[in-house]
Amino acid sequence: MKENKKIEEMLLNDENYEKMIREKTEKDFQKLLTDGNDNLKGKYITDIKAVEPQLLFSKFATYEVINRQSKTRSYINGIQAEGYLGSNNSDREKLLKGLTNSFVNADNFVKFIKVKV
Repeated sequence: MKENKKIEEMLLNDENYEKMIREKTEKDFQKLLTDGNDNLKGKYITDIKAVEPQLLFSKFATYEVINRQSKTRSYINGIQAEGYLGSNNSDREKLLKGLTNSFVNADNFVKFIKVKV
């Protein structure tokens, strides 16, 4: 009976109720982060020779783009990198076979970094 009285008092007092809900939400969120941590960490392959060809131009691949004129650096996925290749089939074949890990497109130097498995 005392336990029910404490719960009733807690529910009637908005501040205590808010505090209890906040703590519960925080615990649930922390649990979600720690449980999903294995999914956030993945295995990465950095050697282009070990990458399966279908993963090379997928959303799981990461490429670095360096603009030679503005000297800026950015990162793109494999789908975008394939767009940079355009109709340059010789460089595409070299990448798929693992003979090279980079190519040049206009003012951009594009280099393979990693792929998530």
